[in-house]
Amino acid sequence: MTLSLAKEAVDIGIVTMSADRMLGFYRDTLSMKYKGEFDMGGGITMHRLVCGKTLFKLVTPAEAPAAKSPANGVDGSTGIRYLTVSVDDLESMTEACILASYKMIVSLAEISPGIRVSMVEDPDGNWIEFLHIA
Repeated sequence: MTLSLAKEAVDIGIVTMSADRMLGFYRDTLSMKYKGEFDMGGGITMHRLVCGKTLFKLVTPAEAPAAKSPANGVDGSTGIRYLTVSVDDLESMTEACILASYKMIVSLAEISPGIRVSMVEDPDGNWIEFLHIA
């Protein structure tokens, strides 16, 4: 069977116990459009934010999960360790994260001719790479 997409993006769910801090990062600093809050039942809340055609779902359970993702991004564990967001203005996005005092994992860098990146850590330790291709 071939994967047949009904949408040109993959939605991303991030489980967090600090919705306010995560909204401060994704909504306020990165300027993702806030689409609202959804009660999933059982005390679980989802905040939905739009990034292009991707939907970021910040999910807060009623009680803290038994396990927490380790720190250190790609060196911390296996699994999804970072996300890449392609941006038009890498300098402004990087500067917004610096001004908001988020931890920069990779400062602005040209990784090959015409390809530049920076990488930041969100309040829960997830890494977000910003990519600009000239």
